[in-house]
Parts: sequence; structure tokens; C-alpha cells
Amino acid sequence: MVTGSDETLNQSRLDPIVEEQQSRITVDDDTFGAPVETVSPLGYHVDWISVIFLNVSRIIGVGVFVTPATILRGVGSVGLSMIYWVIGFLFSAASLCVYLEYLCYYPQRSGGIVTYLEKAFPRPRLMAPFLYACLFCTLSTSSAACIVFAEYILLALQYDITKWNVRGVAVGLSTSMTLICILSTKWSLHFSNAIGMIKVLALVLIAITGLVVLCGGIPHVPNPGANFSQPFYGTSYNVNGLVSALLKIRFSYVGWESVFSMVNEVKDPIPTLKKFAPLSLVVVFALYMLVNIAYFATVPLEKIKSSNEMIANLFFETIFPSSPDSTNIALTVLQVLVAISSLGSVIAATISASRIIRESGRQGLLPYPQIWASTKPFNTPLAAYLLRWTVTSVLIVIPPPGDAFNFIVDLQYYPESIYAFLLIIGLFLIRRRRRAVGASSIPFRAWTFVAVFALIVNLMIMIIPWVPPEGGIYAGDVSFFYATYCIAGLGVIALSCVIYYFWYVYFPRRGGYRIRQVTEKLSDGAQTSKIVKVPIEVLEEWDAAHVDDVQHLVGNEERGEDQT
Repeated sequence: MVTGSDETLNQSRLDPIVEEQQSRITVDDDTFGAPVETVSPLGYHVDWISVIFLNVSRIIGVGVFVTPATILRGVGSVGLSMIYWVIGFLFSAASLCVYLEYLCYYPQRSGGIVTYLEKAFPRPRLMAPFLYACLFCTLSTSSAACIVFAEYILLALQYDITKWNVRGVAVGLSTSMTLICILSTKWSLHFSNAIGMIKVLALVLIAITGLVVLCGGIPHVPNPGANFSQPFYGTSYNVNGLVSALLKIRFSYVGWESVFSMVNEVKDPIPTLKKFAPLSLVVVFALYMLVNIAYFATVPLEKIKSSNEMIANLFFETIFPSSPDSTNIALTVLQVLVAISSLGSVIAATISASRIIRESGRQGLLPYPQIWASTKPFNTPLAAYLLRWTVTSVLIVIPPPGDAFNFIVDLQYYPESIYAFLLIIGLFLIRRRRRAVGASSIPFRAWTFVAVFALIVNLMIMIIPWVPPEGGIYAGDVSFFYATYCIAGLGVIALSCVIYYFWYVYFPRRGGYRIRQVTEKLSDGAQTSKIVKVPIEVLEEWDAAHVDDVQHLVGNEERGEDQT
């Protein structure tokens, strides 16, 4: 099957590439890209429980034990700190609504953002998903979470924390989680769900302890409500602190989109995700708020601001102060909880990322798309898992600790924010194309003001990293220029554009061919787009011979197999 529009097939061939880029975008552009797998070759193991806990496991990481103190130092007061957590929730909820609308347009396409960019920006052909795939396949890893797990599990077991001890444990975690995911989607999801439940239970216990403190149930905690008596006392007006705190709040909710990468593995995706994806975010928000209340009810405000320890560490030390033994036990429990939180984030991110990589391969953006699309031999995306494991392991072992590692970890975040911004722009473009052809209504449509709110916040997130930190341009989390990762991130996008130009425009012009896509069905039921090079002298005949395939694809979508 070839993906192409009728108008392109009938145009003059004097300069087909220029004509293809300039031709009018129509709703038929949504037929381009990876083919729809009407029956998922990966099975249907994602039920409503997995929808909730895949997101919960991905969102709740180490941040809940650290970030509340960082936010407080940035904004200055307990009241404004709590408001920031609400703002973070509202922004994530607005972005979730955008994803839900995309889901209703394309209910049988996994891959999340890489799929939605393909549909939102069909011209220039394959450019938007190509740029995102270049970023995601090379820089998106779980290396930071693996290293956090290694450090805290070594602390809990009272082993020496050396560079190679940490690296060895981190690679071991990445390897073991990857093997679990490769061997079985069903059991990897069960494992992720179990870790998610442990996380929720741990935070519920912290929240209950905080409520007991507020009620005066722990006598050795003096003035438990003192931090709430003047909630806005000490509010900071320092722009650097306020904008930095906003950025950290945003990262605290990252992961709510995880399940959208597995849409085609949900039996009834639209009603299931409409109900349970928002529920997962609400659960996390409620836990975040209650845990913050527990921290602020227990630990004095000035101690939080002045200490370099994790706020969760201060909380446990305050609750269990009676003897060194009880304090050490409490701290060991905390270290185990941090390690478990990191582990949950690793497996949830691994599962989710594998589908994005597989979809990039199915779009024909990676070499040998059959390998990426295949689900043999374990009915899982083996090649995608191996690529993710390789990149993660390299970034654990190669960069030295400190500036180099922090820079590489930060490098992916700025381009991600740009693509998130473009995704919302793309939603309005899809709406316009659908109105032009009188497309039917969908089960969920985000309110326009909600999408605009998400757009504005994403724009702010693109601007905030350029604001110099307090202390000057060398006071970031690296010793060199604070915004180097932003500049390098733009460089990654620019380099990807250059690669795209040579691949899709320059080489075809010089080589006398044009790029087309055909659909290939594999023996395991998987389908993938395959890039083919068609010589110009036979282009018209080749296109004409495949017109029926294109019309058949459009017909399938009109019947609802992949809504436009």
C-alpha cells in the first residue's frame, strides 16, 4: 500500500518534492504514516488497573520526597507552595485533555506524541515525527532513575557508594527491568501495578501520619499547625525562585501521558482512558497535597528552608526521634521507599518508551522497520526494548558523574517542551481540517480555553529555562553556562532538520528518485510502513498502480478503523 494524496499523484512531475511540500493540506493527509493495526499484535493486556498504575508509577518518583522543600525555598511560604501544586495539577489536567482529544481521533494508534505529531503535521511529509524520533530514540532514557535507585538501595544495605558500585547496580536494574518487559507484557504490567500500589500505600501512610500530627496525636512534635497559622508568611517575590519552582512543579507531574503510548493495547480505549487516565492524575494530586500537609505539619518551616536534607528525611527524623536505633530504622525505610519509587518509574518508563520507539519504526523512520514492528518471539517489542536498554546503559556508564551526566539528562527536556507546545498547535490544525470536510463529532473534545491554557503554560515552560538563576549565569545545576542544555537542545532539533533535509529532499533530488511508503504485513500480524525509493522515470506508473491501495486505506478510516 502506498500512502499519498490524489492531487499529488496527478500533478506535473517537473519538481515533485516542491509540489508535495506546497500542495494543500487536506483531511486525506491523515492517511499518511504507519498503518492501523486493527488487531493489536501485542495483545490487550492494558486494563483499567494498568491504566491507573502505569501512570501513577511513572509520575511518582523521587520528587515527592525532595521537591516540596525545593518548591518552598523558591516561593517562600507554605500557602504559595500549596497553590503551586494545584497549578501543576491544573496544567497536567489540561494537557491530559489534549491527549484525550487526540485519542478520540486515533483510537487504534499507539505511540502517543510521536503518532499525534505525525497526524497533526502531515506536511512536510514525516518531518514532525522524524524530528521527535531523533530526540527520543537517542536521548530519552531512565539512566537518572536507575542511578537514584542504586544510590539509595546501597545506602539502605549499608554498602559503600563508589562510582562503579552505583553504575553496576544501575545497569543491573535497567537490565532486569528490560528482561521482565521483554519476556511478558502481562507480567511486566502486573509488576508495575504492584510497585505503583506500594508507592500509593507508602504515601497514604505518610499522609495519615501527618493527619495524626495535626490532631496532636504525636506529643513530641510541638505546634503541629504552626506552619499553617500564617500560610503566606515569608512569600518570596524573587522572580528566579518563583519561575524555577514552577518548572520543578511541572516535572513533578511528568508521566501522566504514559498510557497513551499503549492505546492500541486497550480493548476499549476511549471510554477506558476517558475515565481512568484522569483518575490516575487525581490520585497523584491528592497524594501530593496530603503528603505536603504531612511534611509542613511536622517539620518547622525554617528547618525545611535551611536544611540540605530531603524533606522526607526531616519528616522521619521528627517522627522517630527517641533513639538512634529507631531513627536509623526510619531512615532505612525511607531509603528503601526512594529506591522502590525509582524502580517503579524505571519499569513504567521502559514499557511506555518501547511503544514510542516501536511506533517510530512502524512509521518508517528507523532503518529496517520490520525489526521494530515485529513482536517475535515473546509477543513484545524486542528491538525497542533493546535500543532503550542500550542507550540507558551507555548513559549510566560513559558520562562521568557531575556536570556531564546532569547535562545529558537535562538535554532532552527542552526539546520535549517544544514538541509539547507544537502538539497543542497541531490539535487546532486538526480541528480546522475536520471542520473543512464536515467530519463527525467525537466522544471527547477539550474545551478551547483548556487547550489555550495548556498552550500558554507550555510556552512559559519554553521561556522559563532562559531566566538566569539566582547567583548568576553559572549558578545552575552545572558549573558552566546555565542554559547550555537549552542551546544544545535547539542544536539537536536543528541537526535533526538537516538530517531530514538530506534524507527526504537532497538525496532524492540528486539520486533521481522519490520517497514513497508501502505497508508490509508481518507473519505475527504486525504491520509497518516501509520506505521505498521510486525512480522518477517510473514514478507516475508506480503511483498509479498503488492508487487503489490509498483509496482502500481512506475507506478504512472513514469506516472508523482510524478516525481522521
